[in-house]
Amino acid sequence: MSQSRCSVALMSSAVAPAKEPNATGPKAVELVLVKEQNGVQLTNSTLVNPPQTPEEAQERETWGKKIDFLLSVIGFAVDLANVWRFPYLCYKNGGGAFLVPYLLFMVIAGMPLFYMELALGQFNREGAAGVWKICPLLKGVGYTVILISLYVGFFYNVIIAWALRGVLHLHESHGIDDLGPPRWQLASCLVLVIVLLYFSLWKGVKTSGKVVWITATMPYVVLFALLLRGITLPGAMDGIRAYLSVDFHRLCEASVWIDAAIQICFSLGVGLGVLIAFSSYNKFTNNCYRDAVITTSVNSLTSFSSGFVVFSFLGYMAQKHSVPIGDVAKDGPGLIFIIYPEALATLPLSSVWAVVFFIMLLTLGIDSAMGGMESVITGLIDEFQLLHRHRELFTLFVVLATFLLSLFCVTNGGIYVFTLLDHFAAGTSILFGVLVEVIGVAWFYGVWQFGEDIRQMTGQRPSLYWRLCWKFISPCFLLFVVVVSIATYRPPHYGAYVFPEWANVLGWAIAASSMCMVPVYAAYKLCSLPGSLREKLAYAITPEKERQRADSGEVRQFTLRHWLVV
Repeated sequence: MSQSRCSVALMSSAVAPAKEPNATGPKAVELVLVKEQNGVQLTNSTLVNPPQTPEEAQERETWGKKIDFLLSVIGFAVDLANVWRFPYLCYKNGGGAFLVPYLLFMVIAGMPLFYMELALGQFNREGAAGVWKICPLLKGVGYTVILISLYVGFFYNVIIAWALRGVLHLHESHGIDDLGPPRWQLASCLVLVIVLLYFSLWKGVKTSGKVVWITATMPYVVLFALLLRGITLPGAMDGIRAYLSVDFHRLCEASVWIDAAIQICFSLGVGLGVLIAFSSYNKFTNNCYRDAVITTSVNSLTSFSSGFVVFSFLGYMAQKHSVPIGDVAKDGPGLIFIIYPEALATLPLSSVWAVVFFIMLLTLGIDSAMGGMESVITGLIDEFQLLHRHRELFTLFVVLATFLLSLFCVTNGGIYVFTLLDHFAAGTSILFGVLVEVIGVAWFYGVWQFGEDIRQMTGQRPSLYWRLCWKFISPCFLLFVVVVSIATYRPPHYGAYVFPEWANVLGWAIAASSMCMVPVYAAYKLCSLPGSLREKLAYAITPEKERQRADSGEVRQFTLRHWLVV
């Protein structure tokens, strides 16, 4: 963001940042013209002490109530994978023993990364791209996560359409090169999903914050009802015992730890820009630390408790068909769209239970889809003021674009397109994005300065534990997961179907298109700045609020202390 400096007098408190409770009196202020928005000149303040709030602190929309934000974050993080993915992984990897690596990685990586994204968005009060005024060189990672969220929207909305339709057609084409036309029944359901998304998002968090009162709470009501019904079924206890059976010897297998690490990364929703977008609408003094602890805990407890619901029904199905539990315990969409409905169909009042179940799937999916779309919308309207002035039209454009591309997933061979996107769109690329993000915050911006930002918001600096996680433990964890995901890469398949080579190339092109935003934008930034290479680098890694220090050659990133301090 280019800055033109103006010498202006401090005319009114309406322009200066809001005064925090711990302010001790008047301070010398230099106002720097940052940009013009809607005809209003916005300013950034350089104080004798660090600025109390970032720019646009007073102009930005905020959540109507604190609970709106919490429900939105919980609704986004708790999605369909909590129902189909975690219980299966727990069963496959030693039952209760799987909780050991899962909880360990939650504490050393999941919660710190979740906390970091909430604090990053809340302090800078911008979307996934705008927050990188803390390190302009790495702004490309903001566009990386926005693209990933957009790609996920292409196929995630289809899951909700399946839930509306109540059926999943799997074997109606010969492969991805035999898609056929869109199925009008599924396309109609997809239209309904798009309409729901648009009217939930078009007015911003004021409307989406009310929708989540239903979409984020309804799944818990339904899960509880299904649990009460499930545990009364014959064979239910056998299923639950299989789910919780503890085999600590499995902890000696590397695959168990890898599954736990990958599940943590994806189940919390870090790296999609959603947490940054949601928290950017918080009040500046909101306690984001408490929010991070609450929401990550709720997410994990939901994943664990949903296993009792799933395996009570799987135990019933295994006894009914006289087969081992392993023959009915499956991973992926087949679990909730084939096996579970089959179990419900055998119950008295089966139609009622089927409606209840698919309502749960609909509400689980819709608020997660809302989060992904909000990441794209907020991330781009904060960057381009023309879009900001026409949010309703831009929201319509985004949801229509996702609808048109989602049509490929509702064809006769749509399950193959879905599988390809699911495998490549948010796999290694999202891990790469989070890795660059945490390096940018903890190393380039500086973990000490980031802690100071949090102190300005909450009144208390993060403890040494969180700072160590951000600077050392979480980056190492993410690097490990990225390397493992590449080393253990297997081409996608659906059942016995193996994708052709061109499909794999297309998949990697989709993944690379988001990851390449980081080096492409960094190269653009360096080329667009004037001066020598050292001067270019100085301006590229200096936060915009410290631009005056770069002008005078006092760049803290060029000192050894900056890289060593924790």
